[in-house]
Amino acid sequence: MKKTIKLLALCLSVGILMSSCGTVVQPNYGGVLMQNYGKSGKSDYSEQSGRVSTWGWGTQLFQVPLWQQRASVEDTLRLQDSKNNVMTCFPKYAYSVTRGKLVDVVFNNSQIAKENSSDGASFLKHVEDNVLEMTIYDIIKEQSRKHLADSLMNNGGSLKFEKECEDLIRKAFSDKGFTLEAITIQLTYSSRIMETLDKRLEVTTNVSTLDQEIIQQRKKNELEQLRTDFALIHSKSLTPEILELKRLEKWDGHYPTYYGMNNLPIPVINTKK
Repeated sequence: MKKTIKLLALCLSVGILMSSCGTVVQPNYGGVLMQNYGKSGKSDYSEQSGRVSTWGWGTQLFQVPLWQQRASVEDTLRLQDSKNNVMTCFPKYAYSVTRGKLVDVVFNNSQIAKENSSDGASFLKHVEDNVLEMTIYDIIKEQSRKHLADSLMNNGGSLKFEKECEDLIRKAFSDKGFTLEAITIQLTYSSRIMETLDKRLEVTTNVSTLDQEIIQQRKKNELEQLRTDFALIHSKSLTPEILELKRLEKWDGHYPTYYGMNNLPIPVINTKK
């Protein structure tokens, strides 16, 4: 009887101890339990919810926030275009852990978070610093070498560049188990690039002005030539017969007169034959 009571007491003690080692997965968090130190690989990781027992050696529960996270690259990124002109950018982005990819995210990144890795915010901060931001930098750096700084500044080139980077970053995040919600890159150009582009813009403006003046003068010359040609054609068409016809068309039927002696009008008659 005493042995039975002792056994029951021992079981109760173990049960209490095990329940005290349990952890509740917080609302809007995803829980992933690692067992056996993860020695068997991904099979040692499982998604959990509610109260989870963390009893046993090599057991650890990761709680990862499932809501949208906002972050920014801490250091300004230094880029170069296809002609080695220097540019910089300061990316800001928003992301979330993709539903159904929680185990992959924890399994692939649990070794990165060396301290407080079971704390969800700390875990994701380690992932941002060591994985996500490096992914962003590598893609933007690679894409910047395919463009010229002046093309990025003109005709919506910067927007096109950002869209290219965003599509590539979204794909890379998806492969890692994350969803890219939004990103801004904010390119900044060096003073040398700005000076060069200002000079080029000034030259282009001057050339455009000269082109307009040349076109205007050419139009004036063409108009003057048309007037000259018209006057020449008109003068060649005025033969003596045409001139006589035009004179008769304008004659009112009265001969011109002049006044002689005693102020008597004398008609002028054309006697030419």
